This record gives sequence, structure tokens and C-alpha cells, in this order.
Amino acid sequence: MTLANKIDHTALKPDTTKEQIETLCQEAREHSFFSVCVNPTWVETAVALLKGSDVAVCTVIGFPLGATTPAVKAFETKYAIEKGATEVDMVINIAALKDGNHTLVQRDIESVVQAAGEKALVKVIIETCLLTDQEKVAACELAVATDADYVKTSTGFSTGGATVEDIRLMRKTVGPDIGVKASGGVRDREKADALLEAGASRIGASASVAIVNGGASNSDY
Repeated sequence: MTLANKIDHTALKPDTTKEQIETLCQEAREHSFFSVCVNPTWVETAVALLKGSDVAVCTVIGFPLGATTPAVKAFETKYAIEKGATEVDMVINIAALKDGNHTLVQRDIESVVQAAGEKALVKVIIETCLLTDQEKVAACELAVATDADYVKTSTGFSTGGATVEDIRLMRKTVGPDIGVKASGGVRDREKADALLEAGASRIGASASVAIVNGGASNSDY
């Protein structure tokens, strides 16, 4: 598997235009990125643009704050899958985790996993920059307990992104059978390689083209 096949080519800014989504999908085809990751409003468009290709369509749920209810996240998930998404990246209820309300966090993740069923992979965004190491471990353990497919570091919209240290901790916690996605602040090949070496199995980035070409980008995500 090439580096490009491990990248979710991402455009999640609120002012992303249709023209930018078209460019995103064209680049994903050209470089054989694993998926495009877009906001729910663009899922149907991305599916149409990528028809006939091997590029998957990923979307985000409860994004970027994670503060909606499990029922709302389940509805979002079902709707996105109906429109053609085959992967969903959901943000946990971060406040509930920090309050020690693991029951709510587990129900939060379960609502999305159950809504996705066998139709879509579920990645659980834990927003590492807001958590202690103990909280990161707890979030990863809850994702494992709910049969989620991946844990993911960041939304790219908070105070920090993926770090090698967090990837190592997450991989150690979830073991070898669950995916670990590094996202947020991955702007060049050197960092992407370091995150993969630390245990990441997928990279989320808007700087994907620069990464695979060995360059760098100032992109936030």
C-alpha cells in the first residue's frame, strides 16, 4: 500500500465551495487517495464526482464540537450513509469524557456504530489536545468496547493536532486490530511518515498533494 492509499484527502472548512470539492475529488482520483473527507452537505456531490473510482467518501458526524446528542449523531450517520458515505468520523462528547461520564460517551459512540451497521466504517475522534493521557486511554478503551473501527486524534479545529506521542499511546491502548487515524496539522511528508511509523494506519490531511509530492503546506487541517 502506498502512502497515498493511507490518506483521507480532506476539506472541512465551513467556507468550502463546490469548486473546491470538485478539485478535492479530482486530486483524490489522480493520486489514488484512500478517501475524500467532506462535510455532510457535500457527500452526495462527492459520491457523484467519484463514481467509477476506488476513492471512498468519508464524512464527519457531530463535527467539530461533539456536543450534539447520541440520537442526533445517529440520525446524521444514517442520512450520510443514505447519500453514499462509506466512512464516518464522529466526534465524541468531550465534556462527558472529562466529567468521567463514561456511560454517556459509550452510548454516544454506540449510537453511531449501530446506525452505521455494516454499511460504513466508524472512526471515533477523541480530540487529544483537550485530554489528559488518562482520558485519551479511556476514550480509546470505550471505542474498542463499542466495536468502532478506528480511533482518530483530532478534528483539526481545536487547539492542536496529531502528535507522534499521542499516536503511540493510542496504538498501545487499542492494540493491533483497530485503525488509528492521525489528523490535524499534518502538512508534510516527514510528519506523515513519523505518524505512520508511530502506529497510525490512516492520515487525514488537506495538504495531501504536498505530502505525497514531498513538499509542505500551510493548511490548518
